[in-house]
Amino acid sequence: MPRPTRSICVFCGSRMGADPAYETDARETGTMIAEKGWQLVYGAGDVGLMGVVAVAAQAAGGDTFGVIPEHLMKWEVGKRDLTSFVVTENMHERKKVMFMNSDAVVLLPGGGGSLDEFFEVLTWRQLRLHEKPIVLLNTSGYWTPLIALIDHVIAQGFADASLKDYLTVVPDVPALASRLEAALS
Repeated sequence: MPRPTRSICVFCGSRMGADPAYETDARETGTMIAEKGWQLVYGAGDVGLMGVVAVAAQAAGGDTFGVIPEHLMKWEVGKRDLTSFVVTENMHERKKVMFMNSDAVVLLPGGGGSLDEFFEVLTWRQLRLHEKPIVLLNTSGYWTPLIALIDHVIAQGFADASLKDYLTVVPDVPALASRLEAALS
């Protein structure tokens, strides 16, 4: 019996960011997901790093599952040429649908929305609501301050040291691919 397709949820910015490496890694991530035969699950935007990841996955022949709330259809330019396209009522429902339709979560550079998505799935993991891998792609050290904040939270006694066990930080897309392959095999 064939194994079901794995789905990778990618949280990332609806903007491109200041460093061209962010776009490069977003493109390589989308391509890698498709080349591995995995499905991309993402926020259905056609702008910023979100759009880059999706276009790259599509160009490499991959399936794409986009989820966008009604109020962001114009702002994030809902990308309707995806394999699957879901419109939700609100942001919370968007995160839930994305998460429920994925086997792993990847965090690329992004802003407040990406942080919100990351902390929600990290909290769910801490509460033992799931065991899905959470991987941060630390492009050009972008997430280094976030990692330091998590260390600070632990050092100040607001979380157990095991919080860091729930996520993996990788420096580049080849390491991301290796981590996902190991976690999903």
